[in-house]
Amino acid sequence: MTTLMPKEEEVERKWFLVDASDRVLGRLATQVATVLRGKHKPQFSPHLDVGDHVVVINAEKIHLTGRKLTDKIYRWHSGYIGGLREVSAERMIKTHPERVIEWAVQGMLPKGRLGRAMAKKLKVYKGAEHPHAAQKPEPLATRARAR
Repeated sequence: MTTLMPKEEEVERKWFLVDASDRVLGRLATQVATVLRGKHKPQFSPHLDVGDHVVVINAEKIHLTGRKLTDKIYRWHSGYIGGLREVSAERMIKTHPERVIEWAVQGMLPKGRLGRAMAKKLKVYKGAEHPHAAQKPEPLATRARAR
């Protein structure tokens, strides 16, 4: 019995729609990362990008548990001297809620060019509107919501 290796041309990609309102950030991110990576498919292969596209809407309604809203700090550096930027999760959700979800999911994907290719299939939008209606995204089976 030989192991079947899927080729890039043979991979069928679906589009899924996820509503982030009242969902816990980490639990949503793990579910989205699993679909982007393709681990939900029988032809999953760790060295290939066999995942699907995911559209996340209502990013500003994401929920963080505990004291993460005030205690969690997002940091990035411009590369210049004194270029360290720090923003709390509360302020980041108010200004750039898409970034919060994108960064959480990217941290769960492989590092390197394979992970970057998977991350390009993630589309996050602040409100309920999205421009991907032509792709006919189907709702992703969701689990428990935040209380």
